[in-house]
Amino acid sequence: MNRRICSILVLTMILFNLGIPDLFAENGITKESIVDGNNAFAFDLYKNLKSEKGNLFFSPFSISTALAMTYAGARANTEKQMAQVLHFSLDQGPFHPEYSKLIKEINQINKKGNCQINTANALWPQEGYEFLKAFVDIARTNYDAEVRNVDYASKTEEARQAINKWVEQKTNDKIKELIKPKILDPLVRLVLTNAIYFKGKWASQFKKESTKDMPFSLETGEEVKVPMMSQAAKFKYAEDDDIQVLEMPYIDDELSMIVFLPKQIDGLPKLEESFTKDGVKNLLAKLHPTEVEVYFPRFKMTKGFSLGDVLKEMGMADAFGFSADFSGMEPRKELYISRVIHQGFIDVNEEGTEAAAATAVVMSLKSVAIMKPVFKADHPFIYIIRENSSASILFMGRVTDPR
Repeated sequence: MNRRICSILVLTMILFNLGIPDLFAENGITKESIVDGNNAFAFDLYKNLKSEKGNLFFSPFSISTALAMTYAGARANTEKQMAQVLHFSLDQGPFHPEYSKLIKEINQINKKGNCQINTANALWPQEGYEFLKAFVDIARTNYDAEVRNVDYASKTEEARQAINKWVEQKTNDKIKELIKPKILDPLVRLVLTNAIYFKGKWASQFKKESTKDMPFSLETGEEVKVPMMSQAAKFKYAEDDDIQVLEMPYIDDELSMIVFLPKQIDGLPKLEESFTKDGVKNLLAKLHPTEVEVYFPRFKMTKGFSLGDVLKEMGMADAFGFSADFSGMEPRKELYISRVIHQGFIDVNEEGTEAAAATAVVMSLKSVAIMKPVFKADHPFIYIIRENSSASILFMGRVTDPR
């Protein structure tokens, strides 16, 4: 599909959305406000994960979406804490339908055939355990969630394998064994899952013959040889005294990778201190088309996290303890979040990018210039992948060692 046709489709979609009265705009709850909140959570989460050693990669969109479904059942102080940490609206009535619009817009890109981008959700309740119909309806209606009954009580391993198989299928076999052995137990009553898969070709592809082994400086100061792609072309570019920013679009400009490269080889810690939603927004506003000589490493990685402790430290401790109130799911207040598991995969090469991620929320019973700028990513850097029409950050990562 050529750029003109794609632009017409995007414009049509925008006009269609504008043509329908937004019943929730008066409350300040719109698809755009949800994107803004999700992006704020993305930067908050990066701040709390940056102490992890080495490479970093995750999908804040996947984590937010899995927890948004969980949030539908949260009440009282549990609801307030989740809303504060995740930047969700406390007015849940309009929140979930607006979130649905965002999911549909992202999935709509896949139908155009230029980039593959799919998100999927599912509920995995314990068979025979009663959940409120209103909660299940929210998940089905707004998150298009499949509901698949399993038996954690007597067939725990079969349940784990069924969930992992679904995740593998939804991520094109890139996320394997999201839930490791012994993670689930007979006290589990519900697992909520989100999966996201993306594959896109660069609008300006790198030539394989131009890729050469070049030095990359690690955080330790050691230099290692890595395959470095290169090309000279027009990209959106910006810089200041400390940082260079490069936007590399995928075909049809609907998604981009944006790279934040410190000018100093040891400048990553300083960059991470200023890596906030507002700081990045100001940098992105300075991007302008520029002829740039680009050097960028080819890399592939898989990264997994258990996010329970991080989310508790961020302020939603009640959801993980005995005071958890998920009476919007089931009236007995028996459940709490026992684990939030996340895994991401990314492969960046000359042709483009393939990325996938999955999140599982486990609910258990309570128991006791003229010159071309040179952008040479030969030292640690941060990057995001966003859906451009909504500015929704889908993936976020850091490269400290491309090997």
